[in-house]
Amino acid sequence: IGHPEIFPLLLTAKTQEIFNCRPDEDVTEENCFKCIKKEDIIQDLKTRAKTSDFHPLKQVILEYPEEELLLVFDPNFQYGQNFYIVASEEAKENLLKSLATAEEREETEEENREETLEVHKPWVSLGSEKEVEEESVKERDTKIKYKISRVRRKFGAPITFTDKNASDEKDSYAECTAYEDDTFSIEMLERDVGVQMVPKLRETSTQTNWTYPKNASMQYYPRQLPNAAKAESLSSETLKEFLTAVQIRMEIALQQNEIMNVFFDDWKALAEDQEGSKPDVYLKAYQSFTDAQYLKNRTISCVRWHPTIYGIIALSAREQPSYEEQVNLSNKSLLHQSVILLWSFFDPTCLQLVLKAPEDIYCFQFSPSDPNIIAGGCVDGQVVLWDISKHEEKLLSTKPVADEMIDSSEDEPRTAATEVIEEIPGLMPSPMQVQQSSTEPPLVRHCAASSIPYSHTKPATDVHWLPCNSEDNQKGGTSENRDENYLQLVTCSPDCSILFWDIPSIEHREKFLYEKTKEEKRFHMPLDVPDTDEDLDLSWKPLIKINLRERDTNTEYGPTRISLRELQYRYKPTGKAKSLRARRAPIKEKPYTEMSASSSKKLEVLENISTDFFVGNEDGEVVYYKWKKKIDTNSAKPVSEKLSQKYALHTETINTLQKSPFFNDIFLSIGGQKFAIWKEGVTNGPILQSSCSAGRYTAGQWSLTRPGVFFIGRDNGNIDIWDLLEKTHEPSHFQNISKSVITFISPSSASAEQHFLAVSDSLGVLHILEICHTLCHPPSNEHANILDYFEREVKYL
Repeated sequence: IGHPEIFPLLLTAKTQEIFNCRPDEDVTEENCFKCIKKEDIIQDLKTRAKTSDFHPLKQVILEYPEEELLLVFDPNFQYGQNFYIVASEEAKENLLKSLATAEEREETEEENREETLEVHKPWVSLGSEKEVEEESVKERDTKIKYKISRVRRKFGAPITFTDKNASDEKDSYAECTAYEDDTFSIEMLERDVGVQMVPKLRETSTQTNWTYPKNASMQYYPRQLPNAAKAESLSSETLKEFLTAVQIRMEIALQQNEIMNVFFDDWKALAEDQEGSKPDVYLKAYQSFTDAQYLKNRTISCVRWHPTIYGIIALSAREQPSYEEQVNLSNKSLLHQSVILLWSFFDPTCLQLVLKAPEDIYCFQFSPSDPNIIAGGCVDGQVVLWDISKHEEKLLSTKPVADEMIDSSEDEPRTAATEVIEEIPGLMPSPMQVQQSSTEPPLVRHCAASSIPYSHTKPATDVHWLPCNSEDNQKGGTSENRDENYLQLVTCSPDCSILFWDIPSIEHREKFLYEKTKEEKRFHMPLDVPDTDEDLDLSWKPLIKINLRERDTNTEYGPTRISLRELQYRYKPTGKAKSLRARRAPIKEKPYTEMSASSSKKLEVLENISTDFFVGNEDGEVVYYKWKKKIDTNSAKPVSEKLSQKYALHTETINTLQKSPFFNDIFLSIGGQKFAIWKEGVTNGPILQSSCSAGRYTAGQWSLTRPGVFFIGRDNGNIDIWDLLEKTHEPSHFQNISKSVITFISPSSASAEQHFLAVSDSLGVLHILEICHTLCHPPSNEHANILDYFEREVKYL
């Protein structure tokens, strides 16, 4: 037809959508040109091959020299198809120029038309268009669509019609009864109903007898008998018979008056135990401690009160590392400082002491005989000692100035700290009542550390002090030492080992510190970086190691808590609390200033001492061990004898295993979603166990003053208070303390009138709570009642 550069082309809807050339949308009759890249067309030919609409013109497209081809929409099918391609660059430019010329021509005509319209008079609206719009019919409601369908397998099925006479039916009537179709049932949402209520009327009458009130009085006066009548009455037989009849009863009544007070109100005495209304808050916020430098993004692992100095509390913190950090412990130790922090009630804004450690401290304990000695267990299994005797005066100097502040008199205020809390919100003492310290706290380095090859291979999760009268002997059995000092430690770890340690002497500890300082100066090491040199630690090794692996059954018990009968000690102040003047008096020289391990040659073997202990492991099991060394008759060598009983009650790691401070054979175990109370010697199971709770129990402690009360921390920040005298199936009270997990609980009885509960959480905050009077002072005979309850439960088992 004279245009060899034009090639007609049929484009399907899919191709139009791919290349954005859909008619009436992307291209129109006025704007019918579309430039398509040659590269896109070649890619379509590779993707769809022969199914591509461009396949008939494949050779033309490949030979086209330019990058873009001109695609023209042909709505009138001038060239036989709906599109055509211009394969010549000259023809492409001519078509584009003609399009531009046509657009300019249209714009010129539009301008001329507008100039022509401006000459005529403009149209003024008189409202007729509104009438037209109002009269026009517009669809408002949405049209209802019906779709009628049938099952495909019934398409073309034959239909059979039959004839039926109405006379064949009963009553000569055939009826197509209607039925209810749930598809078209309409639920009635509103109905307009009128109801009128008419009250019932009834007439009744009643008659009452009413009398006029009047005043009445009565006068009593004694009968006066003449003397003759008195003498006759006293000598009568009737009086003699009466006196004879009541003589014995009168004597018994007089004897009872001498034995007991008949005017004693028994009901009032019964109510003395429950006098006063129940308090609204059982645990009152007293103070709170935290530190941005040492406790940021860390969880508090252990909290201990100073045994002798009032108001001093110590805590340790540890990281919660990820799996990668646990694998590479060497890098983790360089990121933070591992310390134990000592705070004071009377200067809560400043730390009193900072005890540095080679690794994070999992647990620690003050020595009962010398509170200046602190033993701790690290997360890497080492056992570390600190000596804070040089800083004892600093801890004592943080006390209040007035003696009345620590007086336990019932008539005077207990402490000035209570007044501090009332004056200033936020539980911070005032500068007038507290001695503030603006200097940095002293840094105390550990004076002894165990040898790493002989320490635990996993974190030391529990540490206790052993009194010397139960010192274990290497040669077998348990030896006797009548000294009152605590010169030995026992630690446990999930590595299935329990280690007994003796305390290094003062010379050893001073040499240890000297060598450490010298090594640091030699290598110019900063104090915050722990020394990994093991040569200095080889001198402190455990005395005895108990392996809790059963070789016969290949069973491992990874202990996380340990409880020994011999380890129970309590700090009881005798009488009134000492005044500050008395406490600041010069301290007498005590035997523990020369701490050293006793020689085993001077010890005697004890045959009847108890070496039984309980452990709680990672699997939630409570294991009772009977451990003792005996001499083998064949080899004449000491052999370790172990007998164990296992109780699988808890579902998670046991975090608390503590003996009752009032009963040596009763102890509490907490782990997972349950807690249990056990009695030593009862093999049938716990004498009391809780039901499975919704959350986890994370910490717990017995009360120091009430035998039937203990506190349990939960993962939701609540403290459950259990009072066995009141309830045994659920906590008597509960109170929210924190928004995070409770990690440790430590009670303290500062005096007879004031008791505290230290509660730590996973956010690094230590809450000091004052325990209410009801939970501090036991009712009469509570010890006997709780003991009777335990005995009843044992009989029930």
